Amino acid sequence: MTIELWAFDTPNGRKISIALEEMELPYTVKVVDIRAGEQHAPEFLRISPNNRIPAIVDPNGPNGQPISVFESGAILLYLAQKTGRFLPSDLRMQVPVLEWLMWQMGGFGPMPGQVHHFLGVSDQTDQRYGLARYSAETRRLYGVADRRLAEVEYFAGELSIADFAILGWAWRHERHKVDLADFPNVRRWYDAMMARPAIQRGFAVPLS
Repeated sequence: MTIELWAFDTPNGRKISIALEEMELPYTVKVVDIRAGEQHAPEFLRISPNNRIPAIVDPNGPNGQPISVFESGAILLYLAQKTGRFLPSDLRMQVPVLEWLMWQMGGFGPMPGQVHHFLGVSDQTDQRYGLARYSAETRRLYGVADRRLAEVEYFAGELSIADFAILGWAWRHERHKVDLADFPNVRRWYDAMMARPAIQRGFAVPLS
């Protein structure tokens, strides 16, 4: 029995496909076409009540019982705890993983996502305001990441689920109108991450 990944070709969906590949977990993909509104289908809402991708169904969950998990951060934590990988067992060492995972969930995702939105707004006044606001905050967050990566190889020191979460959004840097040449430490980290065979496989999984 394999894990079912319900997802689409978005940053949040890619977080999970690359994590599954890095963790060497067998899985199958169920594409949820958000352009066609499939995230509102009753079958999907049963496992993702917020009608957002991704979600997973693990037929071999805790105590051998099936479990479904929604929200990408929760899925990453679940998979890390299930496999014992990419999340240290030591509480002190867990803290930076959780800090940077929450940093991504709370900022480096919502803010670039607003850039994506306002790039598509037709009203020029609204677009100028939105891009000025959210592009500035997005670049600030890239700066935060760059300063962190000047000190460490990976966000939590060792490779962790925080890197998978952040990579899902850094992957879209061109859509954020961000040149990674402006953030050389992020560029170094990004290139190293994208060179990993498992991550390449994760990005190659058809999700649309």
